[in-house]
Amino acid sequence: MDWRAALGGLALLLAGLAPVSASTAAPALQLQLQDTGLSAAERQASQALLDEALASLPPRLREQVPRTVAVRWSSALPHAVYGRLTRLDAFALNARLLPALADSSAASQASGRPHATVRRELLATLLHELTHLYDRARAWPAADARLIRRCRQQLASRGEVGLPGECRGQTQRRFTLSDDPRLLDLAGWTQRVGQRGAREADNPQWLRSPDAYELSNPREFVAVNLEYFLLDPQYACRRPSLHRYLREHFAWTPPGAARCADELAFLNAGSDFARQPLGRLDPERIYAIDYLFAEANDNWVSRWGHSMLRLVVCAPGRPRGADCRLDLDQHLVLSYRAFVGDVQLSSWDGLTGAYPSRLFVLPLAQVIDEYTKVELRSLASIPLRLSRTQIRALGERAAELHWSHDGDYWFISNNCAVETLKLLRSGSADPRLHDLDSITPSGLLALLEARGLADRSVLADPHEALRLGYRFDSFRERYQAMFSVARQRLQLPQASVEDWLGLPASARRRHFAAADLRASAALLLLEQAARRRQLQLAQDDLKQDYLGRRERGLSNAAADRTLEQLLAGSGFLSRPAELLDGGYGLPQPGEWQHLQQQSSQRQAQLRQLSDQLDSQLLALLKPERRRELDDGEANIRQIGTQLRELHRASGGLQLP
Repeated sequence: MDWRAALGGLALLLAGLAPVSASTAAPALQLQLQDTGLSAAERQASQALLDEALASLPPRLREQVPRTVAVRWSSALPHAVYGRLTRLDAFALNARLLPALADSSAASQASGRPHATVRRELLATLLHELTHLYDRARAWPAADARLIRRCRQQLASRGEVGLPGECRGQTQRRFTLSDDPRLLDLAGWTQRVGQRGAREADNPQWLRSPDAYELSNPREFVAVNLEYFLLDPQYACRRPSLHRYLREHFAWTPPGAARCADELAFLNAGSDFARQPLGRLDPERIYAIDYLFAEANDNWVSRWGHSMLRLVVCAPGRPRGADCRLDLDQHLVLSYRAFVGDVQLSSWDGLTGAYPSRLFVLPLAQVIDEYTKVELRSLASIPLRLSRTQIRALGERAAELHWSHDGDYWFISNNCAVETLKLLRSGSADPRLHDLDSITPSGLLALLEARGLADRSVLADPHEALRLGYRFDSFRERYQAMFSVARQRLQLPQASVEDWLGLPASARRRHFAAADLRASAALLLLEQAARRRQLQLAQDDLKQDYLGRRERGLSNAAADRTLEQLLAGSGFLSRPAELLDGGYGLPQPGEWQHLQQQSSQRQAQLRQLSDQLDSQLLALLKPERRRELDDGEANIRQIGTQLRELHRASGGLQLP
């Protein structure tokens, strides 16, 4: 072989090993202006628009769409359409907008669309359609037997069989960005309960949307959100979960992103109408997140318990640590509930999805009282094993859903357990939750424990669990214990606390005089329980009377109107988005003052209506119910006075 030929072959081999030069770089997306018939000014303005669009795109997107797209101005587009892809390599812009672009007036001319100006809308349209190209170009072939084998191995390690929804059928499908399960969870097309991998058709995250067009389908959702990811510096603050997803997907962050506030705004749906409802939460102050489980009772709606999440929030200035569990006044509860804008909770309506499903943010103390004292149900607060990153992300995600979510509550298929699981899955992105499925709160807790997510060991020692706040006992046990004391010392004939509380107040009062110090203390607690029971019965009487009048076409104009106004007016606490006009996603500091003013005004109205209703409803109570309430109050005063006198007579000794 000639030596020159040998050296030539060696040169070719070395060239193949050398880094690729700029002149031989892999092809990437190009936008080519079709400028025939354009004036110099039109050509220059058009090219500047294309250059800006190309420069705005993530490098990975440009690299993975290796084609040249011809861009031209067309008079054939409908008036409202700014531009569209006519082929995979051809794009048309609406020619009616060209004069304003050429003379620069498009930069200040209002578009009447989500992006404020005509030029901004043209740029967003280009980015939107190029995202569709990327979404199609990113489709990758379906997985082969190797993926199926890996899925089975993962399941076998957990003692399960079959294929999880995210893997099933991948031998027949092609996946795109808009088909990514993680993206769909964040977007609102969540997994359908009982149908592994299948997605809900409706999207409940429609409040505070930047553009309703994003809710058309997942493809448009991706394209609309990439517009804002690339063009809106506040996108990272308004939709932090989606910004984080897109940033990680492209391994790139748009320049000029705004610095976000440390705190997130929320509305506290507590029943204390005297407090300011607008709250602020720094996710860095969340020490832990617990699965808060309300145990079942005899009510058919609550026979499987209730699922909630408890945010263990540290007091301001306290370093994150186990001591934050002592800051009970700071802790918040995330509770999905059926918002009932009526006094009647209908089982049929619950089965047909007639109630809105909303995320309530409540103070822990109110939730404890609500379940343990009123409903006489115990609460278990079970820590979830989440990383620091997951805890913060879950706190942010809860805030996002608080402002955007308004779904339908179904007792069977979209209840508190289903909604809580969706929040956990989308907020934490924990792989142990991907193929988890449960329609009952108790079943979800069991699955979380089986997957190693819930640490139920904190309940092993009941006394320690109570002391450390991992369990809150039903007051039923306390009432029974107090009744046992009174029964033993006073020789009461009743066998249970329920029998005692079922007696008329006047019948219970006859035993007061014989009570010693300890029995008097027990009787005082029982009388307080009796008052709560009578108030519950009175509320139920009034509810049934209201429903009866409504069915017969009758009305007590004053009380009924006040009640209806109170129910309608309280809706903003679970759907705070109605307090704001404009904007999208999480409210920013510039919107907080308006929020505080509006929420305070609404809260003051609720307080006024509540006080007004109390006075009106007293007149509607049946004589026997009102007499029982009055006698109960008299009992509390009498036994309280007796207890203080016995305490003084004993020299201030502590009760045994």
